[in-house]
Amino acid sequence: MGKKKVIAAGHICLDITPVFPGTGAEHLEDVLSPGKLVEVKEADVHTGGSVANTGLAMKILGADVTLVGKIGNDAFGDMILNILRQYDAAEGMLRSDSFSTSYSVVIAVPGIDRLFLHNPGANNAFRADDIPDGVLKDAVLFHFGYPPIMKAMYEYDGAELVKLMKRVKAAGAATSLDMAAVDAASEAGKADWEKILSQALPFVDFFVPSVEELCFMLERNRFAEWQSRAKGRDITEILNVETDIRPLADQCMELGVKVLLIKCGAPGIYYRTADRETLGQIGGDLMPEPEKWADLEGFERSYVPERIASGTGAGDTSIAAFLTAVLDGCGPKECLRLATATGACCVAAYDALSGLKNFNELREKIRQGWKKQG
Repeated sequence: MGKKKVIAAGHICLDITPVFPGTGAEHLEDVLSPGKLVEVKEADVHTGGSVANTGLAMKILGADVTLVGKIGNDAFGDMILNILRQYDAAEGMLRSDSFSTSYSVVIAVPGIDRLFLHNPGANNAFRADDIPDGVLKDAVLFHFGYPPIMKAMYEYDGAELVKLMKRVKAAGAATSLDMAAVDAASEAGKADWEKILSQALPFVDFFVPSVEELCFMLERNRFAEWQSRAKGRDITEILNVETDIRPLADQCMELGVKVLLIKCGAPGIYYRTADRETLGQIGGDLMPEPEKWADLEGFERSYVPERIASGTGAGDTSIAAFLTAVLDGCGPKECLRLATATGACCVAAYDALSGLKNFNELREKIRQGWKKQG
């Protein structure tokens, strides 16, 4: 019997990451300020976005993945295809003559949360009908990433996103949805995300946002309060599971999410699952024993990384490991351990993929007593 087929679709871009020397700085403004010349090392250039980060990570971890994203007919598009060909993963890419290839400049100063300068490019034109029927027909899992930076997916109250998720569910596959940070001043920042999620999440089996993304979308006032409390530090350092995270999770579960993972940065991942009957609605026969997954809630702490080079892709690759472990039939605790372990490996490299280890290596490292955060 062949491997279960997966589609990783959505946002793809070229990530250009200038490598900063260790500065010991605690705040970005200590390093970057107007008029200052900052000397950096070589630039790290890799594919970025959910399609590349999560899709290629799943491929590296052993899943049978088709990548579907939209790029331009330009030099950055050629670079993305050249990188994907190294993984035999370029076949599903769609090229547009009307839009340029998306790119990000990633400002990743050691010890400080990342900042992104991002051009969405062809991602803005990605639509539900861009997923070919033939590809969808054989898939047991469909993972879609970053609708907040894909204009066609959030305009008109997310009608295109809802259409896509409905279509995938109707085809019988399990659905997984990841989000992205929203620029409050942008068009996406002015979208009614509470309404978009209320319409899309009933068709989502695995919902895997970050805690900041989710709070911004569902409770803008609470998010502002978090920013005030953090006083410029990483928000995830100041959050309380009971009072800060659980109320957001309650809203997601009420909207029909079956399995919820909320990525909370370096501390770890909050998880919550629906009841047995609701889990039985997950497509693709991904949960043959829903009773093992039913009614779970907790916080899986991250492992201590060997070093911290960059957080780029850590959340995406954690999700890749979790979904791949689900496909492999692992139980919930092992899926979560492999997810947090993969995130810890990811941050040891400047790109999303070169730090990854296979599941057997991770299991051995955990068995030998790999320490957890906190």
